[in-house]
Amino acid sequence: LTLDMVHAMRAKLEDWRSDEAVELVLIRGAGERAFCAGGDIRALHDSGKAGTPYVIDFYAHEYRLNRMIKRYPKPYIALINGIVMGGGVGVSVHGQYRVAGDGCVFAMPETGIGLFPDVGGTYFLPRCPGETGLYLGLTGARLDVTDAKFAGVATHIVPAAQHEALIAALAEGAKPLERTLSQFAVMPDNKSKIAGLQPLIDRHFAGASVEAIVASLESDASLFAAETLKSLRSKSPTSLKVTYRQIREGKNLGFEDSMRLEFRLTNRFMRGHDFYEGVRAVILEKDNAPKWKPSSLEAVTTTEVDAYFATLPDGDLALEV
Repeated sequence: LTLDMVHAMRAKLEDWRSDEAVELVLIRGAGERAFCAGGDIRALHDSGKAGTPYVIDFYAHEYRLNRMIKRYPKPYIALINGIVMGGGVGVSVHGQYRVAGDGCVFAMPETGIGLFPDVGGTYFLPRCPGETGLYLGLTGARLDVTDAKFAGVATHIVPAAQHEALIAALAEGAKPLERTLSQFAVMPDNKSKIAGLQPLIDRHFAGASVEAIVASLESDASLFAAETLKSLRSKSPTSLKVTYRQIREGKNLGFEDSMRLEFRLTNRFMRGHDFYEGVRAVILEKDNAPKWKPSSLEAVTTTEVDAYFATLPDGDLALEV
């Protein structure tokens, strides 16, 4: 997802809003590999390091697009199959309908590159069942199509082989939208793995801090606890602490306030160390050995976390522009 694509999508949605010939909007990815794997991280990394305005402009316009999708007056259907991550989540999950194919792979992996789950993660993650949203936001765990339906990311499951037929039926418009979606939707073939793990997720991720979550997991000899600890220990400590507070606060925030908060956080992360180090280690050089600063949870102070959430000097993001 690039800034040019964000501009193009906003322009089309604005045109179609008042076009009486347009009854609904459907979005899908080009090709079979992904719906959208996220923002152009390399471009954001290079722009931020160079101190150019592209990086902040990208987030400002991306968040405005997310808000437009959330408040769009016509049905917005995201046909998601393949990889759905980061920015791809932002242009799908806020739509009225999220129709997932059997190859859907959903994740918010931002803490692994020194960032936080944005594009509305502040709003939708706390509204997942139990502590699932916090678990997903902190660990970046991947969901398959069955998990996505359980978590509320997907509203319907339609096999990828039926997507063209679904599009044709929607375009024909002979039946009400809800009836058409229900006609093509199928029940999951297997039980959601995340649903099965819900008791463990709820027990461990109910902690009053990231440190409390880690301590709870350390007291558990299960495979889930061991794998989750390994995942958490690979993430940016700053990202973990900011994400924990972000998702806890998001439970009591409306959508617009959530997006304004995320723009504050984005500005601070783009001026910090861990995002650039995370992108270097995971995406550019691929050594998977980031040198986080600070390097431990204990070293990330409350004062440092507070600074991420403080009002920006120029005020909050204007979402209606």
